[in-house]
Amino acid sequence: MKIISKVLMLMAVVAFVGCAGQPGGGSTASVASSSKALSITTPATLTNVSSPLQVCMATNGYTVEPAKNGVNPGKGHHHLLIDVPIPSDLSKPIGKDGNHVHMGDGSKCKTLNLSKGQHTITALFAQGNHVPYNPPVSDAVTVTVVHVAP
Repeated sequence: MKIISKVLMLMAVVAFVGCAGQPGGGSTASVASSSKALSITTPATLTNVSSPLQVCMATNGYTVEPAKNGVNPGKGHHHLLIDVPIPSDLSKPIGKDGNHVHMGDGSKCKTLNLSKGQHTITALFAQGNHVPYNPPVSDAVTVTVVHVAP
């Protein structure tokens, strides 16, 4: 009888530990990260990278589409802000220059050529007219470029 009790107790512990690693089973890290409206999936923050580097994003609750599709609720496209803050006036379209990269084609990844050193890359999701959502739908990573390809 004692052996059966021990086996049942061991099975209960194994079942509990197995569930704890699953979403909803005690692990809040995977649930928290997947609930973000916008995430930069590549590169990881605080990593050393080579340039050119690819930056990729994923959305949750928003649909990525080309800017030419116009303004549609819950839809839009990505912009990458390089070493600059999110604009203070979110009612205006995002500028387009070396620090503001438009991805109006509806792509989810962009290759960037960055100089050596530390850079902050902010992804900012905007409507078809390039006006960001308010409050902003964004994510940011900081990377250090240690090698630049010739």
